[in-house]
Amino acid sequence: MTTKITIINLEQGMPTVDQAIRRLDGELIRARAHGAKVVKIIHGYGSTGVGGKIKIGVRTALAERKRRGQIKEAVPGENWSVFDESARRLLEAYPGLSRDRDFERGNAGITIVLL
Repeated sequence: MTTKITIINLEQGMPTVDQAIRRLDGELIRARAHGAKVVKIIHGYGSTGVGGKIKIGVRTALAERKRRGQIKEAVPGENWSVFDESARRLLEAYPGLSRDRDFERGNAGITIVLL
């Protein structure tokens, strides 16, 4: 089964954290309306490499949306591998995701979301 990953680039335009989260919410609604099942969010990892404000804000927002039942799962890019339980659940549901270019790459600048 081939699964298309919808990409949401929150880095584009160098937004503030609040702008990025508003864009995230709008893009998730749009992706769901277009039938997307899996979304890759590009939020960057910060210029110091230890975690930028957008990355932290987006991941906090995603955790809240998961708690509310608005998304099913969020897998940080650094965990996007067969060694992560959440990632394995996504791969069981959508095996084609193993062909994603960021799979097994430890990319802390992305998060994979199951809608």
